[in-house]
Amino acid sequence: MVEKIKNIVVFVKDIKAARRFYREQLGLPAGQETEYMMEFLPGEGTALGISLAMHEAAQKLVGRHTGITFTVKGLEELYARLTREGVRFTEPLEKSPWGKMAVVADPDGNEFALVEM
Repeated sequence: MVEKIKNIVVFVKDIKAARRFYREQLGLPAGQETEYMMEFLPGEGTALGISLAMHEAAQKLVGRHTGITFTVKGLEELYARLTREGVRFTEPLEKSPWGKMAVVADPDGNEFALVEM
């Protein structure tokens, strides 16, 4: 019987650039790491895996909207800092009655929604 989701994996082509983006720029808590993969948000329920796309099937999954949404505290400040650092946003910061949202892309073009409610 399935009990829960262990992790969700996003594939990248440049693991060094991904490490900088997820660890340093987004500031995600890191877990296990090898030269081919990294784990973030360990112990928070479902972990985020970042894996080098080494096979043709995985390479086809690089650079798309992931459908993953991160809840953020201080989204306006994070948005301003990441913009200064040259991080690409595919949808700018917008404010609405329910909160704030922006869509950010990692160095390989994988997109994530950032929301603050």
